[in-house]
Amino acid sequence: MTPRSPSVNEELRRRSRERILEATVDLVGVRGYEATTLGDIAERAGVARGLVSYYFDGKRKLLQAAVHRLMHLTLAEALEREPRAEDGEERLARAIDAILGLAVARPTLMRTHMAGILQAEGFVRCEEQQRLAFLLRDTMVRYGSEDVDRDYPLLRALLMGAVVGVLLPGAPMPMARLRAELFHRYGLAWGRGMPPDGGPPDGML
Repeated sequence: MTPRSPSVNEELRRRSRERILEATVDLVGVRGYEATTLGDIAERAGVARGLVSYYFDGKRKLLQAAVHRLMHLTLAEALEREPRAEDGEERLARAIDAILGLAVARPTLMRTHMAGILQAEGFVRCEEQQRLAFLLRDTMVRYGSEDVDRDYPLLRALLMGAVVGVLLPGAPMPMARLRAELFHRYGLAWGRGMPPDGGPPDGML
């Protein structure tokens, strides 16, 4: 039997890793963090349990990587959807809508993700997070930021705050209101991006 080439092995590793990340998003999004084990994730992904631990140092880091990958893919799809836009304001509007849309569509997953970031080990920089960061930084560049090293972290913080606002147990903020506030801050017209049904909140355009 001919040994597999390094490129084939690398592709197999990439696919296994992606299946693990996808399984994590699926299971945690339905069951929650505590009820999902690494064994469950391995079984859903169709890989050996040891392979999960080989790629990821613990369940919390795995979850952050999985959610950052989901955010990156969702953001990339929003930015590149037809009609494709090069305009910086339109791309920023799409970015805001993509992240807020995840909070609405995947509340259990995103609430768990935000809670994990606020715990002791905090924000984990990983390959998936770096891909997401690149897209958000590039969006600020195209928007016309004169100091992206200042403006990108602020955008990230504002988006995280808006996600928490949507998901806050017992006192959630309406997504449309948070969207309107972000759009007002960046001078974006309500009709940019993917506006929700119902139009802007009273007194806001």
